[in-house]
Amino acid sequence: MAEKTFKLLGLSGSIRRESFCKAILETIREKVPADIEVTTFDLEPIPPYNQDLDDEAGWPPSVRALRGAIEAADGLIAITPEYNHGMSGILKNAIDWVSRPGYESILKDKPVAVMSLSSSGRGGVRAQSQMHDTFLSTVSRITPGRQIAITSPGKKIAGGRVTDENTLLILLRGVDVLIDEICLIQRLPPRNDPAAEARKKAGKVRID
Repeated sequence: MAEKTFKLLGLSGSIRRESFCKAILETIREKVPADIEVTTFDLEPIPPYNQDLDDEAGWPPSVRALRGAIEAADGLIAITPEYNHGMSGILKNAIDWVSRPGYESILKDKPVAVMSLSSSGRGGVRAQSQMHDTFLSTVSRITPGRQIAITSPGKKIAGGRVTDENTLLILLRGVDVLIDEICLIQRLPPRNDPAAEARKKAGKVRID
């Protein structure tokens, strides 16, 4: 049997040109091994949620494209800045569009790695808490383990890429856990990746 390529879809809750969230997703895309394919979906064209249009005949083209990308993905990486103690409206709006029908949407049983960042000392943990509540309501499979909440991103990201090695380890370890969850859901044998195993054994690492 041919080796599986794990397809991950990145969703950035920030749409600004030099977004730290986008930089993290791009860094992950470049650093994962060859059997993992990371693509990102631009959420800027997604219109405000309108239940009048939320059926197969009425979906706007951008929403239809988002649904197709999520269905094709083995798992999601959702990352947001913290705005007013919560996740970004951009990300929440996108989730609302793909969360119907309730408890039976395309997000049901979809493995999701949630990440957040903030310039404050909390690293966006309040936003991440809201993300957890939202994805729990869609019956998604949030990856277990440590929260990935990045503090002071301006000191760890430069030139559109993560430059801090400790932060990079944390991010890649989060992807490792996501792949483990995908293997569990899809009843695949454990993935043989010595580098991933080494990251998991690295012990507690700082995120500040």
